[in-house]
Amino acid sequence: MRTLLLVVAALPLFGQANLDFLNHNRPVLDAHNCYPYKGDFKDRIDRALEAGFPVGIEQDLGWAIDPATGKGRPVVTHTANTTGSEPALRDYFFERVRPIVEKALADNDRARWPLIVLHFDFKSVQPELLHAVWDLLGEYQGWITSAAKTADPRQLAPFEPKPLLVLTEDADAQEVVFFKQVPVGARLRLFGSAHTKAIPADPKEEHDRQLATLPPEQLLPAPPTNYRRWWNNSWYAVEEGGQRKAGDWTPRDDRRLRALVDYAHKLGYWIRFYTLDGFGAGEDKGWGNTYNFGTHEAVIARWKAAIAAGVNLIASDQYEDLAQVMHH
Repeated sequence: MRTLLLVVAALPLFGQANLDFLNHNRPVLDAHNCYPYKGDFKDRIDRALEAGFPVGIEQDLGWAIDPATGKGRPVVTHTANTTGSEPALRDYFFERVRPIVEKALADNDRARWPLIVLHFDFKSVQPELLHAVWDLLGEYQGWITSAAKTADPRQLAPFEPKPLLVLTEDADAQEVVFFKQVPVGARLRLFGSAHTKAIPADPKEEHDRQLATLPPEQLLPAPPTNYRRWWNNSWYAVEEGGQRKAGDWTPRDDRRLRALVDYAHKLGYWIRFYTLDGFGAGEDKGWGNTYNFGTHEAVIARWKAAIAAGVNLIASDQYEDLAQVMHH
């Protein structure tokens, strides 16, 4: 606890995160992998948007050559090995949400913004993809929450609210394009996640054990910056072995979850956990078993715990089921 207090006390006085900006610092459903796989599951974005607002929508991104034009473009894809047949990010996401965003702008109910948290998971980070995404966001900048780039990265500029908030993950290559190359005073169009402390990967069992037992301040040693404003976590940080090795949800597990959430919020980060699924044999709808607790009862216990703890973004493939739990 003493270490935690020292870290929090060290936060720069001139930069304070506004966690309340995202749904009044209450949990948001994050629609995991919200895009088609090999032409299947094309309704995922519609299902997510029907779950209610605010909502998070994850789009995994790659670089593909448009067979019609021969030019490269950002596409939504589950793999970096693209074929050119994948949906373009512009068409699949931005033009799909145009009626929602334009209505929100006309209504001007800023207290409800952002309505949609757009989360990018880049499957590759080649410069042409990153620059193309930056340019595409510029075309829709009137829709997008932004903040001024400050001369000192530790100074957190206030958000200018819009219906969309765009988040991306922790790769340094992304920070170069999306933050470092942006002139001071210009608008930041998206915000990266924090670096989690690197843990030796071998043997894997030891890595998993450490992730679930290290104190929060060792996992997340640095406060937010003007660019890095959220903390992205696998469930391995909560329960040793993650979803597939989880047993009964216990008071000890709950204390661990709350310690991570409370620490993130004290530092000034939003916090996300991925991915909380629970389904039996024959119920898989393209989700796979990587994140599967195995039963509805098991995942509902974790969903309720995450909601009660104040996790900002709760990722799941079971959009409707999680939305029902959150609404009730």
